[in-house]
Amino acid sequence: MTPIAPLITAFLRQHMPVERGYSPNTCETYAHAFRLLFDFAGGRLHKSPSQLCIEDITAALVLDFLGHIERARSNSAVTRNSRLAAVKAFMRYVELRVPSSLEQAHQIRAIPIKRHDQALVQHLTMKQIRAILDAPNLSTRSGVRDRAMLHLCFAGGLRVSELVEAPLDALSLRHPPSIRICGKGRRERCLPLWKETAADLRAWLAVRGAPRTPELFVNAAGNPMTRSGFEYVLEKHVRVAALKLPELRGRSVSPHQLRHSCAVVMLQATRDVRKVALWLGHSDMRTTEIYLRVDPSEKLEAIEAMLPLNLRRGRFKAPDALIASLQE
Repeated sequence: MTPIAPLITAFLRQHMPVERGYSPNTCETYAHAFRLLFDFAGGRLHKSPSQLCIEDITAALVLDFLGHIERARSNSAVTRNSRLAAVKAFMRYVELRVPSSLEQAHQIRAIPIKRHDQALVQHLTMKQIRAILDAPNLSTRSGVRDRAMLHLCFAGGLRVSELVEAPLDALSLRHPPSIRICGKGRRERCLPLWKETAADLRAWLAVRGAPRTPELFVNAAGNPMTRSGFEYVLEKHVRVAALKLPELRGRSVSPHQLRHSCAVVMLQATRDVRKVALWLGHSDMRTTEIYLRVDPSEKLEAIEAMLPLNLRRGRFKAPDALIASLQE
């Protein structure tokens, strides 16, 4: 029997962040998936998680776990598939270090993902974006910071992790203003900034002060802004914007919707999905193609490019009532 604790520790602390270069957020997401899995396995096998062995994590147990999180935790198919992806990644790591687990790992890796409906991505209109950007009170330090954060998140199409982790020295306000962003897979990209975005960032730097942290955005205590902190800021200003724009009332707006909104606006402006992928930092073009389904103008151009069918026109003639009754 092979203890699982040393393997999962090496996988999360060495293999993922050092050998594979995964971000801290991805490592934490995987760690949460394993916390759920080991808690479920321990309860099923009447063991503490530290006593679990590789041989305990069978394909049947993983399938039961996936069903459990859908029923007991009301997880969606997307979340279920992400948990399965974490388990499969770990089993790929295990099969190279524990050859006796090859068959077991193969069975787990053969578990299919669950198909699900792919709804259109939720995004905001420019009118809604303006209302949210105008919500912060610019007479206060926090309002200046919030406006700069919201503006940069939208204009740069940033992930929330990219926004809160952006270092101060990555921002250049010289002509032309730009910012360097380190995205997924440690891939850097340099984004030019709108004049309005740069102006908001200059206003923030004027009141930021000199806290002992390298991050561009800090909270009231001078510590780096967190993901949950930005989510709170966004939710607060959406409520304020909803007072002037009723269509925002009761709407839940996530930071990622700002990124989706930037992508849709850019696609409508450039008509080039490759430029959108480059701006967002996508490594796979298929990820960017979800925005093609959102923009109706792409379909209109396709319709206008096609010649309509030359169909023969005719006139409908109602059948004789007597004949029709005899045919019943």
